[in-house]
Amino acid sequence: RNLRNSSTLAEVLLWNELKAGKLKGYKFNRQKPLGNYIADFYCKKLKLIIEIDGNSHTGNELKDINRQIRLENFNLNFLRFEDIQVKEGLEHVIREIEEYIEYFKKETSRRDKQSP
Repeated sequence: RNLRNSSTLAEVLLWNELKAGKLKGYKFNRQKPLGNYIADFYCKKLKLIIEIDGNSHTGNELKDINRQIRLENFNLNFLRFEDIQVKEGLEHVIREIEEYIEYFKKETSRRDKQSP
């Protein structure tokens, strides 16, 4: 709750585009606990974590990479954006998330067709 109440501008801007299934009907959670970590945004159905790297990540790059690797070991995927990318190019960020969704749907469909 504290993290949600102290969100950055970039997190608020992106959340306004993700909440309530606004992005292609997918449900995202904000500040979602996953094991010992908290993801900025998470969609269970897409197996997707979205992280926004702002000032708090400066100097913590190695920690962030290790955290990402651990979570990817649980078959989760990451999209990572810089704070400034969201603030100055939200349309591009949304487009990239939509591209991930289309890729995920195609891969899921392909796997389903291959299963007996």
